Amino acid sequence: MPVLVMKFGGTSVATLDRIKRAAKRVGVEVAKGYDVIVIVSAMSGETNKLVGFVNETSPLYDAREYDAIVSSGENVTAGLMALTLQEMDIPARSWQGWQVPVKTTSAHSAARIEEIPSDNIMSKFGEGMKVAVVAGFQGVSPEGRITTLGRGGSDTTAVAFAAAFDAERCDIYTDVDGVYTTDPRVSEKARKLDKIAFEEMLELASLGAKVLQTRSVELAMRYKVKLRVLSSFEEQSDEAGTLVCDEEEIMESNVVSGVAFSRDEAKMTLISVADRPGIAASIFGTLSDAGVNVDMIIQNISEEGRTDMTFSCPVDQVARAEKAMQDAKDGGEINYHELIADENTAKVSVVGIGMRSHTGVAAKMFEALSNEGINIKVITTSEIKISVLVDRKYLELAVQTLHDAFELEKA
Repeated sequence: MPVLVMKFGGTSVATLDRIKRAAKRVGVEVAKGYDVIVIVSAMSGETNKLVGFVNETSPLYDAREYDAIVSSGENVTAGLMALTLQEMDIPARSWQGWQVPVKTTSAHSAARIEEIPSDNIMSKFGEGMKVAVVAGFQGVSPEGRITTLGRGGSDTTAVAFAAAFDAERCDIYTDVDGVYTTDPRVSEKARKLDKIAFEEMLELASLGAKVLQTRSVELAMRYKVKLRVLSSFEEQSDEAGTLVCDEEEIMESNVVSGVAFSRDEAKMTLISVADRPGIAASIFGTLSDAGVNVDMIIQNISEEGRTDMTFSCPVDQVARAEKAMQDAKDGGEINYHELIADENTAKVSVVGIGMRSHTGVAAKMFEALSNEGINIKVITTSEIKISVLVDRKYLELAVQTLHDAFELEKA
């Protein structure tokens, strides 16, 4: 039988009624002749509650016990889903990560999947089981301990299973009905995309679009897993949702496919840094060691052996960056005059594989923002994206302006 992977996020299994609704969707696919692997998240809010218990009990917790606790939410959902399917006379069984086994690294709370042997589940399919309900987000370390894959890890679990079992498709059920040209809450003209290329989805996910976890898209692109994003709250057709696929499967796409944004960005500038070989490595090595996630980087022209270095990072990492830089300055490792932080910025990006073969995208973007009086603070580009930092108060206006400029409401 062909294998189909179906993943249900926390909002899709938040109550027993929603689990029943999800189970009916699984039943439809079983009736079509599929053996189905269902990946489930914890019921909405459960993981946060468990993390809260851990932090309250032991602020400096043992990561191994953290994983044992927070992974339990998925176990509950998997059991309830299996029972619900059994009540519908569909042969189903729940599986925890260690039972499959989902073999991972030992990096607790941030483990990476290394291997998913298919023997156990395939043998059960051979014996008549129609649905394997697998607890997402979790695996087992070489030492035999429960591990978790980090927030959003159930998406990664689903794609990894689709790759390991050579599934026909991986359907991700969530609370939105697909991937949009931008966030519909910001622009009412946002349009649902029927198809989007892996590379575009990867850029959108990394730039702030919350539909899919970045690692899951990376995995899907590497193993050529067809991903479909659907709503678990709407009636489905075979053409529903958005298909994330190879660029070659998209006949014709717009130059720009979407506008992504990240609201809570900070622009930080080191004033008058000693301009010498290795200074950039010292600065960004220090920030990396401090756990600061640096994004955009700009270095100004050097004058008299001094230069300015600007970078962006999430707002909640500003204090960490400031301390790391001050410690490096005090230790004599990095010589600079002062560090200025602007915490009122946002990042807006346009993404599209069409940029590779079309000129003028940057000029059009900058002109559109200029016409609205929006000043650009920092610019970075890649082959298929252009990102700018702007004042946060202009975020919604910038998104709507760019959505209109590139006519993204048109198919």
